[in-house]
Amino acid sequence: MAEPLHTLDCDILIVGGGINGAGIARDAAGRGLSVVLCEKDDLASHTSSASTKLIHGGLRYLEYYEFNLVRKALIEREVLLRAAPHIMWPLRFVMPHAPGQRPALMIRAGLMLYDLLAKRELLPASAGINLRAHAAGKPLKPEFQRGFIYSDGWVDDARLVVLNAIDACEKGATILTRTLCSGLTRKADGWEAALHKTGCGDIRVNARYVVNAAGPWTASLLHSTLPKEGGGNLRLIKGSHIIVKRIFEHDNAYIFQHPDGRIVFAIPYERDFTLIGTTDLDYHGDANQVAISEDEIAYLCELASQYFVKPIVPADVVWTYSGVRPLVEDGADAKAVTRDYRLEVDSDGPPMLSVFGGKITTFRKLAEEAVDSIAKSLGNRHGAWTHNACLPGGDLYGAEPQNRSVLEFDNWLRNVQGRYSWLPPLLVARYARAYGTRVHTLLGKKEDLAAMGEEIAPGLYAAEVEYLRRYEWARTAQDILWRRSKLGLHLPADAGDKLQAWLSANPFQFKQAA
Repeated sequence: MAEPLHTLDCDILIVGGGINGAGIARDAAGRGLSVVLCEKDDLASHTSSASTKLIHGGLRYLEYYEFNLVRKALIEREVLLRAAPHIMWPLRFVMPHAPGQRPALMIRAGLMLYDLLAKRELLPASAGINLRAHAAGKPLKPEFQRGFIYSDGWVDDARLVVLNAIDACEKGATILTRTLCSGLTRKADGWEAALHKTGCGDIRVNARYVVNAAGPWTASLLHSTLPKEGGGNLRLIKGSHIIVKRIFEHDNAYIFQHPDGRIVFAIPYERDFTLIGTTDLDYHGDANQVAISEDEIAYLCELASQYFVKPIVPADVVWTYSGVRPLVEDGADAKAVTRDYRLEVDSDGPPMLSVFGGKITTFRKLAEEAVDSIAKSLGNRHGAWTHNACLPGGDLYGAEPQNRSVLEFDNWLRNVQGRYSWLPPLLVARYARAYGTRVHTLLGKKEDLAAMGEEIAPGLYAAEVEYLRRYEWARTAQDILWRRSKLGLHLPADAGDKLQAWLSANPFQFKQAA
């Protein structure tokens, strides 16, 4: 490689800034291991910001006898809700039932099993409901007279990745966004990696251990670095979602069963919208360029229209997003491919751990298992710690995760709104949901709206943009409007261009590690 501008030495180099890479970085840094994470784009810029945004066990996986996966995810569901109650919260799901679907007794039995597979302290049990009397029945067609209701959780997926990266950084990790790993060379005593950071040049990293958490690119990175027979194979499954104006007033979500065996959700989204998804299709294109097709839009509109009184047509769609899930190849139909993960270690020399598969709900457990293996290999004796730790901003009522932070979030929010009464209550609510207790870092000792700086777009002040650039690796309007927030849904169409112009006119001096 050419002579680099910088050389970094570390215990672990992690390639990939999605949820698995960020989660492993956080866990490893918290055990005292030196960590460098590189991501070729922005944090969570691919699969990890394109999920259905649920913290759930995966009710439909019971049908495929994935009991261990569901139980593991259900345990993690409440662990995560306690750790980050600002970006996650409980959500009730309504499942309308009609003749021709799975028998009602079978569904009820499945929901009871779902309730019993793991201990619940935060979430109420499932139940049968009369849709003619329940608020969730009003938007539905009259033929849906009975149904079921059960609990899972909601998460801001992109912010979950960022919070893990923040925690890793605060524990000593170096987070390099927009930094491509262009080469990995196995040496006798470790790895030498060639990185290229946009705008900064080449970086050499000497690492004792490499973690390949490149998501859709995991298999290609593994096989290009260690070309040999065998190794894990990924199956890329495309999932697409549509966003429409809000089509029901209550706060429950829906889960719809389709005759083809697929499950589609309709979820309250960003106060003014409804999210509908997802599809499950094999994907063979460029993982950097994933977009919804017209057929997928029509499919989701048609399915939702089978349930709602008001038909949904493609013209109603205000935004879409798509991603590819890098799942473990098991030969199953696309909708049935396992969401469980596999960790593969190649130890023929300095070790490389590759992450295959997984789902956002089990990222913390995946990271813990990965770092247990890494720590043992590197002689690190620090034990697992993330089970009883809050993510940044989640410490609403104390340093350790607790039920109170989940169950009393609204009380905490009212106190924050009272403290910052000089700001509009809805704006403070948005800050509180995004940043949790870090809202106090954002607002500091400010005492009036003038101290927030220029209002770059409606409700977006310079103070928040500077916070995102300083603490959250935000660089572009896209980062800010669509990943650190979803303000892009609420703002005028030209807001992105105006924000990008503002960012260019107001350069920020970033730290080298950021």
